[in-house]
Amino acid sequence: MPELTARAAPPLAHHFVDMRQQTEAARLGMWLFLASEVLLFTGLFTAYSIYRYLYAGVFEEASRKGVELWAGTTNTFVLITSSLTVALAIHFARLGRGKLAAALLGVSLLLGCAFLGIKAIEYANHFHEGQLPGKFYTFAEVQGPGASMFFTLYFIMTGLHGLHVIAGMTVLAVMAVRAWREEFGPEHYAPIEIAGLYWHLVDLIWIFLYPLLYLI
Repeated sequence: MPELTARAAPPLAHHFVDMRQQTEAARLGMWLFLASEVLLFTGLFTAYSIYRYLYAGVFEEASRKGVELWAGTTNTFVLITSSLTVALAIHFARLGRGKLAAALLGVSLLLGCAFLGIKAIEYANHFHEGQLPGKFYTFAEVQGPGASMFFTLYFIMTGLHGLHVIAGMTVLAVMAVRAWREEFGPEHYAPIEIAGLYWHLVDLIWIFLYPLLYLI
């Protein structure tokens, strides 16, 4: 294993006693933020559950005829793989192998781009078929009360998730640059760890969206 290079100690904010306290405060802050994100999607899942109960048959038909199972399944494997590469990046950052950590984050970014690309293909098909929210819904194969509501919820939930993917990719890109500069090591790796927590949440949300929208 290569010797760890000397790194400048991260700055200690004046209101913390030591670096350990500062790091734990950062972790706690991220967990609280993640909890607020969970509450946001919980509200959407609750709304989905209500309308799914009211329009069970139409929701099933809209899912079967309106969404591409191959796309959702592929994106599920893409995001799960990206979580693995992020976890490995954190591991090697802790060992002081910044270049390898940066490369693994680069793979995660490529997988994120693949996810968004597949989603863009799906969206293009929805627009072409008229599978749109509200009054813009014109898909002839699935009609009846609740058909447009399925796609309203579909676009809200997947669109919001897509924004989270973009935000997560931005954070991972910043961490990749910092890792390449050898800024992380055994004594300082909290930023990349916290970024990884956010990315894992993005993946976890999709694991819930996948069966709700594609497997019903």
